[in-house]
Amino acid sequence: MSKVALITGAAQGIGKSIALQLAKDGYKVAILDLPTQEQLGQEVVSSINKIGQDSLFIPGDVCSRSEIFNAVDKTFNKFGGFNTMINNAGIAKLGPLLSITPESWEKSLQTNISSTLWGIQASAKKFIELNQPGKIINAGSVASHEGFVNLGIYSVTKHGVKSLTQTAAKELASQKITVNSYCPGMIPTNMWDSINEMTGDYSGRAKDALLKSYTPKIAMGKVGDAQDVADLVSFLASEKSNYITGQSYVVDGGLVFN
Repeated sequence: MSKVALITGAAQGIGKSIALQLAKDGYKVAILDLPTQEQLGQEVVSSINKIGQDSLFIPGDVCSRSEIFNAVDKTFNKFGGFNTMINNAGIAKLGPLLSITPESWEKSLQTNISSTLWGIQASAKKFIELNQPGKIINAGSVASHEGFVNLGIYSVTKHGVKSLTQTAAKELASQKITVNSYCPGMIPTNMWDSINEMTGDYSGRAKDALLKSYTPKIAMGKVGDAQDVADLVSFLASEKSNYITGQSYVVDGGLVFN
């Protein structure tokens, strides 16, 4: 069976690293990201092609259930197979709980939780139609396991992803579909760049103050990189993880312990 994965939010950051790693693992890779990210997405497609694998960029909004279902169909139609869904897309809104607005609340819920649910539904439906096993892998966070000051909305949504992962794993196990999540810690990416910018804007501190404040708390004494996360996803997508489901694995160098 050919290995085919759809990855949301993979035009840059952790999603990009996951896409490139899965291509090295022998996957054909489809990338679903916003139309505004198409240039970056096409660059990832080109990099995957250079690895020797087929790839496809699909412009779309993960907040739209129909667009995620459409992306799954496009992935299958393009590559003639589909067995791995990576619900990677997400956003982080920074600020104390008392500053949360209805708009930022709804946007975070839609992007981080709803899109994960739609991805679970769309991929599971396709796996069942094809009468085959499948793997669903969701983007959690260290904030799936602990609430972080000034990252209240993000923490709520990532706790939600952990809950969705556990529930879906229980409901889909009889269909031979496994559901797990990866939970990055301090991984410098474009998302963390924006978090640092927001920290500086509302606190008056240096733009990199938040990241620097957490680094000494990491047992291994350093922040990670996107490849650290991609390596974990590579394992979760492989046959080596076939007897694992409903788990949320932290990859943070020893910041949060469960």
